[in-house]
Amino acid sequence: MKVIINQQGSFNNWAKTLVFPILAVLIGMNVNAQESDTLILSLSDAISIGLENNYQIRISKEDLKIAQNNNTPGAAGRYPSLDFTAVQGNNYNNTENVFDPDARDKVTTNFISPAVTLNWTIFDGFRVNITKKNLEAIEELSEGLSAMVIENTVQSFILAYYNVLLQEEKLRVFEEVKKLSGDRLEYMRVKQEFGSAVTYDVLQAKDAFLSDSVNYLSQELNFQNANLLLKLLLAMDETIKFRLADEFSVQINDYVQDTLLKKMLSNNKNLLNQYINQRILEYSTSLAKSQYYPALYLGAGADYANTRLKYAGTDPDSRYSFGYYANFTLSFNLFNGGATRRAVQNALINEDIGIITVEELTKALSNQLINQFDLFGIRKQLLMVAEASQESTGLNLQISEDKFKSGAINSFNFRDIQLRYLNASIRRLEAIYNLIETETELLRLTGGIVSEGQ
Repeated sequence: MKVIINQQGSFNNWAKTLVFPILAVLIGMNVNAQESDTLILSLSDAISIGLENNYQIRISKEDLKIAQNNNTPGAAGRYPSLDFTAVQGNNYNNTENVFDPDARDKVTTNFISPAVTLNWTIFDGFRVNITKKNLEAIEELSEGLSAMVIENTVQSFILAYYNVLLQEEKLRVFEEVKKLSGDRLEYMRVKQEFGSAVTYDVLQAKDAFLSDSVNYLSQELNFQNANLLLKLLLAMDETIKFRLADEFSVQINDYVQDTLLKKMLSNNKNLLNQYINQRILEYSTSLAKSQYYPALYLGAGADYANTRLKYAGTDPDSRYSFGYYANFTLSFNLFNGGATRRAVQNALINEDIGIITVEELTKALSNQLINQFDLFGIRKQLLMVAEASQESTGLNLQISEDKFKSGAINSFNFRDIQLRYLNASIRRLEAIYNLIETETELLRLTGGIVSEGQ
């Protein structure tokens, strides 16, 4: 089985298909050292590390091993049980002699009795075959649940990775705005020295610079927290330093709703697991019906006994015995108060509940996909608007800076234009991340993040 991280050309820096083994140790990670203590980490590197180290993925792998261990013919009851027992006893009796009331018999008894017993269910209404199929389905369900954990965790890797890039880009914007405010403050101080600016103007520039400095420091904390979250998901040591190699950008793609719905119905992991669960419910019904059949059992064994008797004043006497047996038992329930019939009826009801659950899940996933598809379309438009707004406010800021220095606009107007540029830049960055988030969710719903192949 392989895990395929499939972005379908969704993003500029992770458009290629990445293949990772689910259960084997992942190799081929291209984690290069930028410095002696800094790693250059691409998105594919992060996913590789996370698939190997993430705690939830490791737990899901161990759960899968349990299901694999349980899926054996022996666990289904196909083989007989063979037991060995050995009993060793010692006894001393001091009793009255029946022939001479004045005399007493002192008897010491020692014995050992080993035995081997075999019990085998020859036929029990096809329960063994049904149970084996049920164990196979449980293992398959465990694989599906493990795939779901990997799918959801890979999605969290992607979003955490791009969140770090988002916070880093925001930090650059705040740094740029803080630098502009610092330049403005220095400019006003120079003007004050030459008598062309009053203290009020300097205080306004200083207040703007301090406010931007606070925003910059707060964003530094957001950036550090985003890094810590990514390290936690990847189960990396907190002291490790890394630099993300991918750019914070997104390629705008077009999707067809009907195509996405078809992919969801055939590839969605949650839905596929529910289909497997429905098979398990059907096996439960078959197991309940097996009670209608008779059962045939075989019991066989061999035993040996060695007894040593010693009367006081006489030589010991040893005796032994050996025997073996083979017995067949036929069991058929004639009446149990309708318990078997009720068990079958309840199992059939559970099957119906499972069918309803599949229908409900299909409907819920379809609605979720449609909502995400509509949201994806809206967020594409929001991104285009945000990019146009950021470009416009950036150009306006450049022009306004020259106008401010020439005295064509006052400090209040310049600060207002500066804040517009800041807000437009933040909105653009958030629009990019929101589009990545929505597209990632579309891929998860349609099984595009994690798929299984031979």
